[in-house]
Amino acid sequence: MSPTTRLEGATLVALITSVCSAGFLLFGYDQGVMSGVVISPSWLAAMGRPSDLEIGTITAIYNVGAVAGAILASIFGETLGRKRTLLLGAALVCVGGLGMGLAPDRMWFMATRVVVGVGIGFTTSVTPVYQAEVSAHAQRGWQVCCQLTTMLVGLLLAYCINYGWYFHPGAAQWRVPLAFQCVFATYILALTPFLPDTPRWLASHHAEDDDSGLRVLARLRGRSEDDATVRKEMDEIRGALAAESKAHGTWGDLFRSNGVSADKRFYLAVGIQFMQQMSGINIITYFAPLLFRTALGMGQEDALLLGCFTQLWYVLASFVTWYTIDRVGRRKLLITMAVGMGLVLVGEAVSTAAGTRAGAIAAVVFLFLFEACFTWGWMACVWIYPPEILPLKIRAKGSALAAAADFIGNWVVVEVTPVGITKMGWRFYLVWAGFNLINAVIVWLFYPETGGLMLETMDHVFTKEIDTETVTLVHRLQWSRVRVAAEAVQAAKAGTTPRSDAERGLLEEASDTETETGRQS
Repeated sequence: MSPTTRLEGATLVALITSVCSAGFLLFGYDQGVMSGVVISPSWLAAMGRPSDLEIGTITAIYNVGAVAGAILASIFGETLGRKRTLLLGAALVCVGGLGMGLAPDRMWFMATRVVVGVGIGFTTSVTPVYQAEVSAHAQRGWQVCCQLTTMLVGLLLAYCINYGWYFHPGAAQWRVPLAFQCVFATYILALTPFLPDTPRWLASHHAEDDDSGLRVLARLRGRSEDDATVRKEMDEIRGALAAESKAHGTWGDLFRSNGVSADKRFYLAVGIQFMQQMSGINIITYFAPLLFRTALGMGQEDALLLGCFTQLWYVLASFVTWYTIDRVGRRKLLITMAVGMGLVLVGEAVSTAAGTRAGAIAAVVFLFLFEACFTWGWMACVWIYPPEILPLKIRAKGSALAAAADFIGNWVVVEVTPVGITKMGWRFYLVWAGFNLINAVIVWLFYPETGGLMLETMDHVFTKEIDTETVTLVHRLQWSRVRVAAEAVQAAKAGTTPRSDAERGLLEEASDTETETGRQS
């Protein structure tokens, strides 16, 4: 028996959180490591002195692989299960990371960067789902925040390793940082085989062993299989599966209502992840040292060092979200922080346009503020939202395609940034300020709150009949499901979380059966 099979409760959840977080650490590391690589003289020489546009393409091609990986995860992820999908992604990252570190020329480098991207597509598609399905609903938000904070730690490590190897001229200046990501992938490969898959996936796919999901759920909650709380949560899962029994998780189900507005929920999931990239965050994530060199006239060493401080601040700021995400809710954070990022980017444009020392200092301060607003609103909230809002039968496919939308947006931003900075200067920031304000309006109009609700309860939000007579003028501007979700959250806080009709019927039937069995015995 493996030692991990004896672990249960918070310890087991913590181990699963650690491998999910390592998956996002890889994501962050691979975004950040290129920031120092693209300004390394040795790398530029090895790549044949690429132009600004070519640097953008070499950097962004990783997102092409990530989109492919996310799509492949949506095709095979439900069959493979959460943990095997994570293992496959980690293995690809390990192969691709080593390949980039050994790359002799541009074509080899780009090919192996695509392989890393495919691996990241797999890991980032599955880890939010894996985490959401093993976490208790009251802790789900901050445990996903752990993943995103670890992603920022990956960014910080990438910047620090880039800075440390700056003092080693030659190919090692970029080869070692690129290959170092294999360390984190190896951690996932070493631990994940000994961890269980999620109760929801087991209940859905192991019909021959109907209690496999119950056994894992009991381990995750640190209780016995006969515990009333565990039984109730398992009944919720089975109720959702029964309610969705007509939906077989096919590709067509992504675009059909199936009685629970699955299609609309899929569009919301894809939209929120694409909108995350339209905030412009990866202008800073990928190109902070380039920004410091181009806009502020810094040398390579100073630009790398300041980049390390921006990422350290990024990590520290992210801990605030651990406290707020489950208390404030996803929706309020998304709206307020989108407005905040828009205003900060206006300040960034004005400061950069001034062309003075004071303006340069203000520009750096605004970059720090932008990172804070992003991590407080548009980091963890965006990655937890798709698995929270999607119904179980399309959760893996929908979350994977939502991640693909994120990488498509990422590719757009990274591709245009080097040229945009050079050609548009300070005006480039105003473009992204406008996108942030648009994001805030879209979320206010169409995005229901998901925080504090059990995953199975979201079906109620999209099936409850609406009382239009008491709707205010302000609410008429919004999609009706926004108000229903708000009412569900209030009911959950009051301890009266509503259930869908199908769930109530199934549980009543199960209760009657148990009562009859008790009488007979």
